[in-house]
Amino acid sequence: MSLLAWAAIAVFTVAYILIATEKVHRVAAALGGAALMLVIGATDGKHAFFDEHAGIDWNVIFLLLGMMLIVAVLKRTGGFEYVAIWAAKRAKARPFRVMVILVLVTAVASAALDNVTTVLLIAPVTLLVCDRLGVPAVPFLIAEAMASNIGGTATLVGDPPNIIIASRAGLSYNDFLVHLAPIVVVLMVVFVGLCRWLFRKAFVYQPDRAAKVMQLSERDAIRDPRLLAVSMGVLVLVTAAFVLHTVLHLEPAVVAMVGGLLLLALSKLDAEAVAKDVEWPTLVFFAGLFIMVGALVNTGVIGQISQAATEAVGGRLWAASMILLWGSAFFSAIVDNIPYVATMSPIVGELVSGFPGGEGRVLWWSLALGADLGGNATAIGASANVVILGMAERAGKRISFWQFTKYGLVVTVITIAICVPYLWLRYFAFA
Repeated sequence: MSLLAWAAIAVFTVAYILIATEKVHRVAAALGGAALMLVIGATDGKHAFFDEHAGIDWNVIFLLLGMMLIVAVLKRTGGFEYVAIWAAKRAKARPFRVMVILVLVTAVASAALDNVTTVLLIAPVTLLVCDRLGVPAVPFLIAEAMASNIGGTATLVGDPPNIIIASRAGLSYNDFLVHLAPIVVVLMVVFVGLCRWLFRKAFVYQPDRAAKVMQLSERDAIRDPRLLAVSMGVLVLVTAAFVLHTVLHLEPAVVAMVGGLLLLALSKLDAEAVAKDVEWPTLVFFAGLFIMVGALVNTGVIGQISQAATEAVGGRLWAASMILLWGSAFFSAIVDNIPYVATMSPIVGELVSGFPGGEGRVLWWSLALGADLGGNATAIGASANVVILGMAERAGKRISFWQFTKYGLVVTVITIAICVPYLWLRYFAFA
C-alpha cells in the first residue's frame, strides 16, 4: 500500500472520529476531510466531481434535493398534520401503538418508493404526533430510519445500493421481491418486538394529552386543499415513475428533480421561501462523505481490502456468502453503503461468474442484505440515517452519533444473524 493510501486512511480516520465524537459538527468534519483529500492528492477535481465511482454521487444528491422540494411544499398544505392526527387516533393515543403504525408505514413506503424519500415524508409527521402526545420524538425517528432501511431492502428501488446491484447483476424488480421480500417481512416482525424493548422508556402514556388528541378532527388540519391535491398528484406520478424506472429509463434522481420543480411551479409559492426548508447541510455532508470515500477508492484502499476478502474465500460458496453478508454489514456501518456497494459490485460479479450455473447468485443477495441492513449500525451507515439526523437537528431534536449507534448496533447484529439461516435454508439446504 502506497504512502498516499496510508495518508488517505489517516484523513478518513480522523474525520470519522470527529463525526463520531461530535467534537466538530459533522458537516465541518466531512468537508474538512474532503478538502484534505484534495490537498494531499488522494483525489482531484476530476475524480471528486465527475467520477461516478470515486466521487460525489450526484444521483443521490439530486434525488434528495428533489424530494426535499416536494416535502417543503407538502408542509404548507397541512397534510402532515392530517396524517399525524389520523395515526394517533387509530392508535388510541398509545405511544407504542403509534410507533408500530409509523414504523410499518415507513417500511412499506420505503419498499414502494425508496427509504430516503420515505423518511423525508414521515419525519415531519412524527415530529407533530410526538409533540401532540408529549413523548420524545428521537426514539421514534431512530426507529423509522431503521425501518426504512429494512423495508427498503425488499425491492430494487427501496434502497440505493439495490439499484447499483441490479444494474451490475442484471436483476429485475421481481427478482428482488421474490428473493428479499420474504426475509424482510420476518425482519420487520422481529424489529417491532425490538422497538418495544429498545425504546421502552419513551412509551409514557399521558391521559390528558391523549384525550385532547382523540377530540381532534384531522380534516380541520388541512390548510390548502387545492395545493394538497396538486402535491399528492405529483407525488403519485413520481412514485409511479420510480416503480417503472426500468421501463421509462429515467434515473430516480431525474424523476425526483422534475417532480420537485414541477410541484414548485404549480404551487405558485415563493421559491426562495421553499428553498429555505431544504436540508442543505445534509446535502453538503453527503458531498463531503462521498469525496472522502472516493479518495479511499481512488487510492486503492477499499479495493485492496475487498480483494483480500475475495482471496480468503477460495471458491467456497457458503464461506463467500457469509463473508459478504457480515463484511458488507461491517463496512456499510463505517462508510455509507452506496459507495461501498459501488466498489464491491464488480468484485462480486467476478465471484459469481466463478461458480457453475446460477449457484453464485446467492452472493448478490448476501451483498444486498449485508449492505442494506448494515446501514442501520451507525448514524452515517445509510442515507436515510443522515437525512433523519439532519431533519431532527433542524427541528431542535438533535440525535447524537452514539445515541443512534447504540441502538443501531443491536438491531444490525440481530437482523444480520437472522439472515444467516435464511440464506442457508433457501440457497443451500433446499436449493
